[in-house]
Order: sequence, then C-alpha cells, then structure tokens
Amino acid sequence: MPIFLRWFLRLGPINPIAVRLVQGGSRRTRHLYIRTIYLGALIVTLLYLLLVMPAGGDLTQLKLAAAASSAFAVVAYLQIALICVLAPVFMAGAIAQEANPRTWDILLTTPMSAAEIVLGNLFGRLFFILALLVSSLPLFALTQYFGGVPGRSIFASYAVAACAALLVGSMAIALSVSRLVGKRAVFAFYVSVVSYLAVTYGVDNLLGVGGLVTWMTSINPFLALRALLNPTGYAAYPEGSQTGLAAWFLEKPVMTWCLLSGGLSAALMIASTITVRMGGLAGLGGLGGRGGVPWYRRMFGLGAKGAQSRPARHVWHNPIAWREAAARNATFGRMLARWSFILCGALWALGIVLYFHGGGIVAPETFRDVVYFTVIGELAVITLVAVNMAATSVAREREDGTLDLLLTTPITPASYLGGKMRGMVAYLLPLIAVPVGTLAMAGLYVLAHQAGVASRTGGVMVTYALFNAPPGVTQSAPAILPEGAVSVALVTVPFMAFVVMVGMQWSLKSKGSLSAVVATVGLVGLVAGIVGLCGHKAGVDIPFVGAALAAMSPATAVNAAIAPESALQQTVQSHALASARVSLLMGAAVAALAYIAVVYGLRANMVHNFDMTVRRLAGVA
Repeated sequence: MPIFLRWFLRLGPINPIAVRLVQGGSRRTRHLYIRTIYLGALIVTLLYLLLVMPAGGDLTQLKLAAAASSAFAVVAYLQIALICVLAPVFMAGAIAQEANPRTWDILLTTPMSAAEIVLGNLFGRLFFILALLVSSLPLFALTQYFGGVPGRSIFASYAVAACAALLVGSMAIALSVSRLVGKRAVFAFYVSVVSYLAVTYGVDNLLGVGGLVTWMTSINPFLALRALLNPTGYAAYPEGSQTGLAAWFLEKPVMTWCLLSGGLSAALMIASTITVRMGGLAGLGGLGGRGGVPWYRRMFGLGAKGAQSRPARHVWHNPIAWREAAARNATFGRMLARWSFILCGALWALGIVLYFHGGGIVAPETFRDVVYFTVIGELAVITLVAVNMAATSVAREREDGTLDLLLTTPITPASYLGGKMRGMVAYLLPLIAVPVGTLAMAGLYVLAHQAGVASRTGGVMVTYALFNAPPGVTQSAPAILPEGAVSVALVTVPFMAFVVMVGMQWSLKSKGSLSAVVATVGLVGLVAGIVGLCGHKAGVDIPFVGAALAAMSPATAVNAAIAPESALQQTVQSHALASARVSLLMGAAVAALAYIAVVYGLRANMVHNFDMTVRRLAGVA
C-alpha cells in the first residue's frame, strides 16, 4: 500500500481511535434506542402526513405532488431538529471523557500523530450522527414516487444537516483538546448550542422584511433549510442585486452556511491539531491571571486564584440548601456566567422596548414575535440549566465520595433531598426573573400606553376579527397582556421545581452523571411536549376551561400572554378577551398547585426509597 494512502486512511477509516469509538458505541443499547427512536419518529411523521393528504375522487397527481412536497418539508425540519438535539449528546463524550488530563496523557504517549488523535476523536463520534442521516435516505426517496420533491432538495437538506453536525462535533473536540473544561462543561456546551439557534432565529424575525432572507440565514441551519424549502415565502435576494460579502449571505444562504460551517470546522481542527501536544490552551497559559487579587474577583467576593484562604460566607439555617446554592457560585467563571445571563437578558429586554417605542419595530405583531422568541429561548436555557444541575446533584456526590460522608451525619433523607431542591430553586430564581422581567417590562409599556403615560406611532394594539362579526368589524387586543408576567411566573417556578425533582430522581438511581442528564432531558422534554401540546390545543378549541388549561406549561402560558386572541381563540370568541384573561390567571394558579403536588409526591417517593437505592449503588462510580 502506498505510504500516502496509508497515512490518509489512518486519519479516518482505519484510525485506531475512530475504530475504538465506533466498535464500542455500536454495542451500546442506548445508541440502538436513539437510532430506533430517530428513524421511528421520521417514519411516523411522514406516514401521518401522507395519510392526512387530501382524499376523494378528485385526487390528482398535482395534489399528490403538493402533499409529498409538504410532507418532505416537515420531515426535513424534524430531521435537522433531531440532529441538532442528538449531535451534542453523541459529542458529549468527547468533552466528558477526553477532557480528563489522564486520558490525554495516555493518548500522547502513543505513536499516533496529532492529526490522528484529533481527527480520530472527531470521525469516531461523528460516524453515529452521519449514520442517522444515511439511515433516513430511503425514507426521503419514497417521497419522489409522488412527485413534487426534487432530488436536489433532498441532498441539499442532507448537506445542511451534515454541516451542522460537523460544526457541533468540531466545537466539542476543540473544547476537549483545550483542557480548559471538564465534565461540567457538557451541559454548558448543550445550552450554548440551543441558545445560539434560538437567538439567531429571533434576530432573523426581528430583521426580516418582505419575506426575504437576512444575514442570520447563513449562520443558522434551520434558517438555511427554510430558505431552501420555501423559496417563495422566504426568498433569497436575486442574483446580482448584492455585492461583496452580502452577495454570499443574501443571494446564496444555503451554500454560504455549508461553506462557513465547513471552514470553521476545519479551522478548529487545525488549531486543535497544533495545540494538542502542547497541552491545549491550558498548556499555553490558559485564561488565569497572576499576582494579587484581580478587581473582577474582588467584585464577586473571591480571593486570589489558588489562594489558601477565602472570605467568610453567611450560611443558611438549612446547610444542605445553602451548600447546593453556594456550590453553583463557587468559582469566578460560574458567577460570571450567571450574572452575564441576567445582565444581558435585562439589557436586551430594555433594548426591545426602547426600539419598539422609537419606531424601529413598526408593527405590534413584530414586537410580539421578538418578545416571544426571546422569552422562549431564555426559558429553554434555564430549563437546560435546571436539568444539568439536578441530574448531576446526587450522582456527582456519589462519584466523588461526598454522599458517603453526608450519610454519616444526622441529616435525614427528607432534609437532604428537600434542602437540595430548595438550594437549586433558589439558585434558579434570579435566572427565572429574566424572562419574567422581559414579559413584565413589555407588558408595563403596553399598560403605560393604554393609560396615556406613553405614546408611539402605530399604537400597541393588535386587531382581530370575531367569527360572527360582519365583514370589516374588528376587535383589538394588547400586544402583550400586562398581567402576562404574573401568569408565567406562577407556572414557571413550580415547573422548574418539577424539573429539579425529576433530575434528582434520575441522579439518585443512575450510575453516572452523563446518563442521568440524558435520561432527564428525554423525560422532561416528553412531559413538557405532551402537556404543552395538549394545553395549546385546549386553549384554541375549548372555551373558558381551555384558557385555564393553556397555562399548564410555561411555553403555552407565554404564548397565551403574548397572543391571547389566537392561543385562547374559543374563549375570546365566545366570552370576550376579559374572560380569557381571568381564566388564564386562574389556570396558572391551578397549574402551580398541580406542579407543587407532583413535586411533593416525587420527593416522598424518593425519601421512601432513598436508603435502598443508595445501598444498591454503593461503591458504583
């Protein structure tokens, strides 16, 4: 075999690290379940969409082609959503396992080159994601039997999804090589991916004019896929209308996304290859400082990095609750991340309101969209933070031996579990205040406009038509319900407590932190999805009671507070908007009580089985 060919193959197909990862992952039952659920979700969705296509004697080839095209678009969106969700899960091992310095010490003693180490980790973990994409190719090919789905669109959608997976994988490997992160960075990486997608999507809605693409389209895979599948409703600019960089971003968004993601992935891999044998960024000096206590550490009440002493702290009456809340703010990085989220969220909310007041956002409907995507994105990030905290709370202490020490104290299981929940909820409260404060700020501005304190051209009301009203007769609703923040706050805090209890339950009975995080994400996502979809459907179709049920999930409560005339349609149409607003508040209170009851039940069950579960997993790390 030629030397060049052997060198090239060792970078990919016969790379020892890639072969080890593929062989090991192929034997795991969890990976089998993920592949089965992924392909099953696509099959069920496509089958359902094809079964509900227009039927009857006048079914023509044109209608079949239109139905197949619509079904393909929905399944393509679902596929890239699943890839964006699953890619960080498969890549989490690169951060959690390879971030261990001992693992790198062993790898660096082998005769493998730096490129083989880096690319072996990338290709070995990326293989499973690409296998998911390839497995669905026959499913997409079936849509061509009906017509309306060109083969170019199918392969272009695969290119968008594959580039997204490649970029996520490259970032995970780069974080692993940097040696600046550990297992706790797994969920921060997941949260960053979700936050980036949500923020760029929201900014696109803010900048979008006339159904045309924006600068955000080329840096978000969902927007790039939207430009590909909806060339009329989300059209690219005509060729030749732009020059320079704008021509790439606005005229060819799909190609630009693929080139940008591929180029950035290549740059990350080159940087990782150069620094892997130097100890990563940590070996080059890291991000730490030297000398006395820096001003930014003093601002947070911290001593010098690596110091033998620290300032005294005020301890709560419940030591477990205090320890759980204080441990999340034990380092400068954690404090900075938390307060940066709060400060940036507050400034963003203030900027939205001022921009709307100044006329930058012309239509109240656009103002609604910006607030909606902002609040939903922030709630998604907070939920992921809560899942990560709760799912690692007990498993981490069992892994490092802290749980064994706590069990020798007079602390009971009830006080231990209750204290942990209280501490984590207390830590989350300032974060929850960001989306609630955003809604409150927008709602108070609308209220001030209605009271005559503030005014803007175009007003703050949205018009809608009643079913039985004569043509041209419309009603008006506030762009944001002033009391919407109260409804969202009532249901969000107990919901986060529920998320914490679910995460703690999985953390208690799981062997490791990573498996507990994955299981908690799946269960919380399933429960939130079912409750949210049922609440949304009830709010639209059932009068009065449906408006109350719409508050059963934070997402549906936000939707009802921002767009009540559509989210609470039947109640608004039959009992007027005022009745819907009262029902929404009552439903939020009932939902809060329901979540509190579920939290209490989960805690009682965990207390009852605590000793048995801990003994069964004793010594397991």
